[in-house]
Amino acid sequence: MKRITFLSFVISLFCTSIFAEAPAGYYTNAKGKSKEALKTALSSIISSNYKQWSYDKLYTIYAESDVTDEGKVWDMYSTCTWTPGQKKCGSYKNVCDCYNREHSIPQSWFNEKSPMKSDAFHVYPTDGKVNGQRSNYPFGECSGGTSLGGKALGRLGTSTFSGYSGKVFEPDDQYKGDFARTYFYFVTRYQNQMSSMSGDSFAKNTYPSLSKWSIDLFLKWHRQDPVSQKEIDRNEAVYSFQQNRNPFIDHPELAEYIWGNKMGQVWNGGTALNDQLLLQEVVINSTTQKGMLHLHAEETANITYTIYSMTGVVMQHGQIEGSDNYIPARFPQGIYIIQLQAGGQTKALKFAVQ
Repeated sequence: MKRITFLSFVISLFCTSIFAEAPAGYYTNAKGKSKEALKTALSSIISSNYKQWSYDKLYTIYAESDVTDEGKVWDMYSTCTWTPGQKKCGSYKNVCDCYNREHSIPQSWFNEKSPMKSDAFHVYPTDGKVNGQRSNYPFGECSGGTSLGGKALGRLGTSTFSGYSGKVFEPDDQYKGDFARTYFYFVTRYQNQMSSMSGDSFAKNTYPSLSKWSIDLFLKWHRQDPVSQKEIDRNEAVYSFQQNRNPFIDHPELAEYIWGNKMGQVWNGGTALNDQLLLQEVVINSTTQKGMLHLHAEETANITYTIYSMTGVVMQHGQIEGSDNYIPARFPQGIYIIQLQAGGQTKALKFAVQ
């Protein structure tokens, strides 16, 4: 049986800008509202000062918003390596030939209209070949399906998610939450145009804007894959260009108030400061239960956790409640990171399995 050793320090990889958040008062006009009224207020907030850039400007934005620690393009459709601004797609034959601008909400769904076409919050740099495979199919879950293999991520196949039976593209697990929050942003930012948009993910109305099956799907992904440092950094970078933000990165709980298990309850601005203090009090203790992590919080906790390998592979995720929790951690020998998320705040701790 493997033994778990606990390291009490927080690694610097996750500490940099980890508590970045919206300017004071940014979401004031959304407080005290619920359901449709809350979504409408958020739509007004993130639309009022929006600065539109050209489609070509996206590559410039990507050099700030979508780069790895090594300065390479961060692609959610592959593990290919490009230098920003180089190997932009014209034509391609294989995975890793080039990267282009992927509309996570396909352009055909909104007839290639602006400002949707160049909104960086839903247009990502991705491998051209995988982008072509995804085409304009909705995101979903499938069994089996077709993967391009090699460094490609994601697969194309018939939906196995309840409520939809068409063909879907299933992204890699580590980015499912990113795409869920992208869709939450899009249907909020453009809610006044949702009635005229096509696409099986949409309900063709201003509220709830998303179809029932896609609400269930994206809430599932949102809960299982909490906000990452990548998203926090990207939110800040895109904000510096477009002067608007993704509310569902700043306040992930908003999705529950609009579509989820807090629907009908009034949102009063979240508890970002309290969440930060709560996470600061969470520690990993040694335990006599082999193969288990013991997480202790000074106060009753409601926290989402994700465990990563040192190469960034998601090993496990879930939620903890109460002040003392025991989490199975039966992994191969090595160093792992557990990332804790409450509200808009994130903390990471490192532990070793020996």
